[in-house]
Amino acid sequence: MADERDRSLQEFIDGSERTLSESPGGAVAFDESMLRLPLSVLGSREPILVEPQVSVLEAIAVMQEARVGCVLVVVGGRLMGIFTERDVLLQVVGRSVDVLKTPVRRLMTADPEYLRPTDSIAYALNAMSLGGYRHVPLVDDARRPVGVVSVRDVINYLVRLFPKSVMNLPTMPRQNYARSREGA
Repeated sequence: MADERDRSLQEFIDGSERTLSESPGGAVAFDESMLRLPLSVLGSREPILVEPQVSVLEAIAVMQEARVGCVLVVVGGRLMGIFTERDVLLQVVGRSVDVLKTPVRRLMTADPEYLRPTDSIAYALNAMSLGGYRHVPLVDDARRPVGVVSVRDVINYLVRLFPKSVMNLPTMPRQNYARSREGA
């Protein structure tokens, strides 16, 4: 399945590059059809799941171990909530929360907005922009988590679409600018 997804994405990229190279002056144009592709082309990672009674400390440890920004809270395999690094910063750090005794269900976002892998990238961007989310769970028809799409996934997708435009830039944004003082 991953090979098929990679092949489909590569075919789309190749077609886009041909279209872009044939455009006047070779200018790169962002085509709206790029956002109509399903979220599955992003290659979202497997969701990290925890039960609601897990302590906040355990949930944070799981996130650290997996090097992810969120865990999905499930009951019977179905999505019930999401606990994110933002929850840690806003509800735990500097607060009198006993992270050993407090269950993650008390601090999670219950019944989070979710999408399906077949939904478009545009839907994910809309949810992230309007809701201020950095992570959106992906679920199947039974509301079982099958993935998580993050802002980083979307950025990586854009970089893959326009590798020359992004990867050929200097490492420092002002590195190629002349340094001159304003005024006399």
